[in-house]
Order: sequence, then C-alpha cells, then structure tokens
Amino acid sequence: MSTTEQPSSTSTGDDITITPDTAQTPDSYIPPTDRNTIKKEQRAELFRTPSFIIGFSITAFWVLCAVLPGLFARWGENEAVRVDDRTIARQGPQSTAWFGTDSIGQDVYSRVIYGADNVLVNAPLSAGIAVLFGAFLGLLMGYYRGWVDEVLSRIIEAVLSLPVVLLALMVLVTFGASRTVLVLTIAGLFTPVVARTVRAAVMTEAQLDYVTSAKLRGEPGMFIMLREIFPNITNVLVVEFTVRVAYAIFTVATLSFLGFSVGSATDADWGRDIAEGYSLIQAGQWWISIFPAIAIASLVIAINLIADSIAKVYSA
Repeated sequence: MSTTEQPSSTSTGDDITITPDTAQTPDSYIPPTDRNTIKKEQRAELFRTPSFIIGFSITAFWVLCAVLPGLFARWGENEAVRVDDRTIARQGPQSTAWFGTDSIGQDVYSRVIYGADNVLVNAPLSAGIAVLFGAFLGLLMGYYRGWVDEVLSRIIEAVLSLPVVLLALMVLVTFGASRTVLVLTIAGLFTPVVARTVRAAVMTEAQLDYVTSAKLRGEPGMFIMLREIFPNITNVLVVEFTVRVAYAIFTVATLSFLGFSVGSATDADWGRDIAEGYSLIQAGQWWISIFPAIAIASLVIAINLIADSIAKVYSA
C-alpha cells in the first residue's frame, strides 16, 4: 500500500520543530536580483517620461552653467559692458547685452549664468545632509516606536511649528553667514520633514513578512533597519531629496535676497541681484531683477518635474 510522504516534524510536548521542508519565503520579500531588475526597468521608464526629460534638460543646463560658466557667459562675472570705450549702465535688453545691464554696467545675462553656482552648490548639499540625518531618525522612529518615537516626534513637531526662514535668520545672525553655517542651517531645518516622511514609510515596511522573518531569525535591530528596510525605502528618499533641493533653492535665494549670502559682495548671486534691482522696477528697469527671478523659477520647476516623474514611476 502506497502512502503520500508528508513533511516530517518532531514534537516534544508543546514544542514543535519544523523541518526546513516546511519553511516558506515571505510573499513580500523581493530577492536582491529581482530588486535590481525592477530598478533598471524603472530607470528606463523614467528616461522615457516627457516631464522628466524636460526637467532633467533644464537642470543639466544650469549645472553646466555652474560648472563651466565661461561656455555660456558673454562677459566676465564683474565685467562692465563697454561699447566704443563707453560703459553702458541701466540699459534694457539689446544685442550687446541680451538681458540688459545693471546699475554699474554689468551684463545681467552673464551675472545670471555665474549666479547658478551659489544655489547649485548650497542647495544640494543642504538637501543631501537633511536626507541623510532625516532617514536615520525616521528609521529609528518607525522601527522602534515607543518612547523613541514619542520623544523625537515631539521635538520634530516643535521645530516644524516655527517658520523656516525666521529660524535660519536667527542662526545666521548668531554664527555668521558662512557657507558651512548656511548649509548646516538649511539641512537642520529640513531634517525633521524628511524624518517624518521616512518614519511613515518605515512603519509600513515594518509590518511586512520579511521584517518579521528577520526578527524571528534573531537579527539585531540596526541590521534589520539598514539591510532589510532601508533598501526598500530608497525610492522614498530619492523623491524626498529632489523635493528638498527645490525648497533649498528657494531658501538659499530668499536668504540672499535678505542680505545673508555667502562669498564676496561682488559675486553673482540670484537672490542678491534681485534685491539690488528690486527698487528699480518702478523706474522701468525691470530686467535687473526679473531675469534672475526667472532663473530661480525655471530651476525649481525643473526639479519639481523630476520629483513628480520619479514619484509616478516608482509608485506605479
């Protein structure tokens, strides 16, 4: 008489030991090879998305302006436009100066090109630091919960209740407007927002089977956070980074407009150049402020297009 083989198990009283034959892989677990394949497909889809292509192209242009301004600028950063040995000051857009000239005859177009360096160095640095520390805090809060979550959440709520620019001004007035202070200040103000977003993502992941399996294997909490959960929330971090860069650009430009810019007072700076030409708009000299403002708007819109495209592709 034939019998159907059953997976063997050993039972002693209330203790049951299940052999490896009955072990199952959690349905929510994605092997690293499959995860890499999915990411490759998502990247390919991303570069076929029109909004991403437009945003990436505009951002790439401004990055090139920041790295190699001499390729695009017609005049030097602080060079006055001269025609027939005569300085042309406060002149509107023309063939000699495409965006016109400012109060001392400097080419507004060239100033806009050179001014890209300030925001495209400070903003990504600030966003990167904010995402780094925010991700760590979010992992702690979302995984451990309990008193860790309660204490950090109350601190985050307190920071978020205060205006970002006001806090930044207080720090810059106290410690000075150096690049290090500016970057760390903006990063510190954005870290709570990132931490709250990451916390929500980690809380969702922590309920899935692969995390439960890791706990049953006796893996330490830090290992589970960094090796199990973190790879599954990288998409959230990428989106959060791009969004924070856009906000950081606005913050850097706003602080420069208010007089807290880094570098020399003669360096091209979008926010500071807007401030210097703002009072001349009523006199009809709109080009001094408008073109730097358009530059800021175009860069922020481009980065938002990238962020929206990434969010749509990764959530599909």
